[in-house]
Amino acid sequence: MNIKPLGLLRIFLCASIILHSSFLIPNSLQAQNTAELDKLVKQVQQEESMKHGTLSVCVYNVTTGKHLYSYNAERSMVPASVEKLFTTGVGFARLGSEFRFTTKVAVRGDIDRDGILHGNIYLIGGGDPLLGSYRYRQTSPDSLFNGWASALKKKGIRRVDGRVCYNVTVFDEQPLHDSWQWGDVGNYYGAGVSGLNFHENMYFVYFNPAKRLGHPATAVRTQPKNIDIHGVCEVTTAAENTGDQVIIYGSPTSKERLYRGTVPMGKNDFAVRGALPNPARTCADLFASHLRTLGIGISSGSLQVYSIPDSLRPVLDYYSPHYYTIAQYTNLTSNNIYAESIFKYLGYVKYGSGSFENGAKAVTDYFRERGLDASGVRIVDGSGLSRLNRTTADFLCRYLMILSREQFHEKFLNSLAVAGQSGTAKNLLPSLPKDITVHVKTGSMEGVKSYAGYITTRSGETLAFAIMANDYTCTAKEAADKLNKILLKIATSY
Repeated sequence: MNIKPLGLLRIFLCASIILHSSFLIPNSLQAQNTAELDKLVKQVQQEESMKHGTLSVCVYNVTTGKHLYSYNAERSMVPASVEKLFTTGVGFARLGSEFRFTTKVAVRGDIDRDGILHGNIYLIGGGDPLLGSYRYRQTSPDSLFNGWASALKKKGIRRVDGRVCYNVTVFDEQPLHDSWQWGDVGNYYGAGVSGLNFHENMYFVYFNPAKRLGHPATAVRTQPKNIDIHGVCEVTTAAENTGDQVIIYGSPTSKERLYRGTVPMGKNDFAVRGALPNPARTCADLFASHLRTLGIGISSGSLQVYSIPDSLRPVLDYYSPHYYTIAQYTNLTSNNIYAESIFKYLGYVKYGSGSFENGAKAVTDYFRERGLDASGVRIVDGSGLSRLNRTTADFLCRYLMILSREQFHEKFLNSLAVAGQSGTAKNLLPSLPKDITVHVKTGSMEGVKSYAGYITTRSGETLAFAIMANDYTCTAKEAADKLNKILLKIATSY
């Protein structure tokens, strides 16, 4: 069949139109979706509860490296617990997923033929945040102390003519950052860290409500048993199903605790978590008591020591779970003590002393080494409890893109909560289509709500996103609803 030149030209033009249309349609659709996202973001910003606050949104395509959307993305914002993305990510880079914190048990002195140690037992802290944790059977106080006691017995020790000494110099002796709020620090989430953490540096106090609304509740017991705490109870009784509304006040070194707020009617033995005073001393004291229950006498009380003698004889190296497990729990549940332990240990590894200042330098060193412009970013602590922390939505996205190129990225990704499925994001985005996955770290404190993480789109591409709101005047739930709408729009637009 012969085709005239004019016919060939028409065929070529039609093919070109079809070919170019296949590229133009997705791009035009993406532009339309971006315009709709921008309209939604600006509507939220203009709402009465947000008009005096700041909303910041940023989206990058990790797969292509393309910047997709920004709104106030260069504003420095308080991130709250989204700060943990920096701590855990740099932890993977510096420590590795297989790293384990080490607590050393040792003795000093002679052991005579009767099994009497004429000297002291030493507990040398390594910053392990799970030491004596109630969350896992293998880390519980009884399991921990039984293992230590068994190791002492294998050395032939039946009695100690001395004391349990403890050393916490892997970290400094500032468990709390100066900028943390007084209303936080007596509660479990503001417990701070020690070189020798114990029971996640928290305790349970149990309340019995009154039979009538507004009447005093009673603090009936604490756990772990035998901890030295003196509580003053000003808690009253609220309606059923009102939950834990108790605030605990107290400094990290004081035995005194003040309980204020409400517990719900109709539920005895209602548990509230508080910050454990002097967890290192508590660990040493309770270990000595545990030894006595096993028939190993201790002649003196516990003692903090500030240097480690050269003549120590090792008894046991006790290892934490692997870093991956710790990082996963840090991000899934937004655990502050885990984050601060990682943060200070990063400072210890890089600068020889675990402090807030050195932890901050270790994290920002990583930014610089990876070529990240950290303008507008201020790192103060590892958990996000401080309102002095600052970051920008744009920096969060660029940081997440850098992490996506690291060998450990899959494990970091799996440490994040999945929207609608796990951790702090279990109730997030209930209407998210099943062919889209959102891995997210959430952050929240009074007047602050933030989300950041990765979206796997329908087409299989990966987006890095950050959404932050500061200084809104609505409730936390209402703020979450606003951010959820924005996040859902991002997830379904690209």
